[in-house]
Amino acid sequence: MTRSVRWTALAVAAALLAAGCTGGSSDDGKGGGPPAAQKLDWGRCKATGGSPAPGRDWQCATLRVPLDWSKPDGETIGLALIRARARGEDRIGSLLFNFGGPGGSGVSMMPSYATTVSELRERYDLVSWDPRGVGASAGIRCRDDRRIQAAESTVDGTPDTPAEEKAFLADAADFGQGCRKAAGKLMAHVSTTDTARDMDLMRQVLGDAKLHYFGISYGTELGGVHAHLFPRRVGRMVLDAVVDPGADTVGHAENQARGFQRALNDYLRSTGQDPERGSRRIADLLERLDARPLSTSSPGRKLTQSLALTGILLPLYSKDSWPVLTAALKAAQRGDGSELLALADGYNERDSSGRYGTTTHSQRVISCLDDRQRPSVEEARRLLPRFEKVSPVFGAFLGWDTAGWCHDWPVAGQHETPEVSAPGAPPVLVIGNTGDPATPYEGARRMADELGEGVGVVLTWKGEGHGAYGSGSDCVDSTVNAYLLNGSVPEDGKVCS
Repeated sequence: MTRSVRWTALAVAAALLAAGCTGGSSDDGKGGGPPAAQKLDWGRCKATGGSPAPGRDWQCATLRVPLDWSKPDGETIGLALIRARARGEDRIGSLLFNFGGPGGSGVSMMPSYATTVSELRERYDLVSWDPRGVGASAGIRCRDDRRIQAAESTVDGTPDTPAEEKAFLADAADFGQGCRKAAGKLMAHVSTTDTARDMDLMRQVLGDAKLHYFGISYGTELGGVHAHLFPRRVGRMVLDAVVDPGADTVGHAENQARGFQRALNDYLRSTGQDPERGSRRIADLLERLDARPLSTSSPGRKLTQSLALTGILLPLYSKDSWPVLTAALKAAQRGDGSELLALADGYNERDSSGRYGTTTHSQRVISCLDDRQRPSVEEARRLLPRFEKVSPVFGAFLGWDTAGWCHDWPVAGQHETPEVSAPGAPPVLVIGNTGDPATPYEGARRMADELGEGVGVVLTWKGEGHGAYGSGSDCVDSTVNAYLLNGSVPEDGKVCS
């Protein structure tokens, strides 16, 4: 397991149902960078990544952006965009969506999310894109499929011996070198700040005076960074499943240990189990797998401890998937690892032919460029008791991950935590879900506080799963729709149960 659990967005739930230094503000009230007069050549979308082309409602285009924003008139790269035009005559403008990761493909995700946001399409063009380094926008692949599968079966995510620690760190360093070789000079220009600047150019080229935006999971951090850089260009902005902007690398890992354990406890209670005893049984299963992986129905593949943990994580993203987790755990306790392996494959974007997706590759390149903190193995060891107290199931994995994720990374990180303060921006709707496993609820209040007084407006949903909008709450959906469609800002602290 890697920090891919960190800010994974709604695409994770979709996968299951089918089986992510800013400096001071630069807002000068003027458009920067390449001329906003470039024209987008919208046309029929093509099939990508093994998925069929979306229907006729969808158009695709390429936006040219600077490779290096410090040289806005220099070399450019192309960003893949997708849109569906507004249905109604009373059009507000474009509504940009980022579904998280970092590393998630908006071009792939937007059509499947369109039903959820169909009411918003009455007044907005629905627009998303593959951020730089992702998918069709110079997407980065750091390792081939054969080596990914080999690492899954041989590298221990919770090393117990010096030899296992050496292999753990060697694998991390090797992955980083693979990213460097694949990305080249792009590797130093895929930060969240770079993408926030891309968004502002996108706003200009789309013809909007203000940026209307819907960010989910990591997309909330991206939205906060954009608001900090361009507060006077913010339109109506929704941040759902909020990343805590005040947490550093260790803080995020601890937050996730807490969030996933909280979600697991809720799941166990829903099945009539005591959370402490149920967690102990799962932790015992993982310990047994560390010594002896389970056989599966997939030829030549076994269920390792790390793969089992990944399989457990996936159903926690959606309450509707909890019965799948029950079945998979029961099968594993009987000695059959097939169902947990299938869940892990869904999370890791592995298809039936053994081909893996690249979301986690892009995610690692982006987050390691963003994050300056690089905990050592010694620091990770010291964290383990604290993390294991927070979560007996997930703590050790996330504690070790602080040392392994960006170990010996070829490019230095930019900041300890992102800057999201946005004085002068209009109200931003910040949604927190009390049962969110990947981005715990506390991050929503922190985001609102850091955006600034009069800017961050918190909406709380007492629910389960990753994200609130479109998850079954009429209260949440109607509040968001009223804000985006009519500009109706709810009272700060409104609660939907």
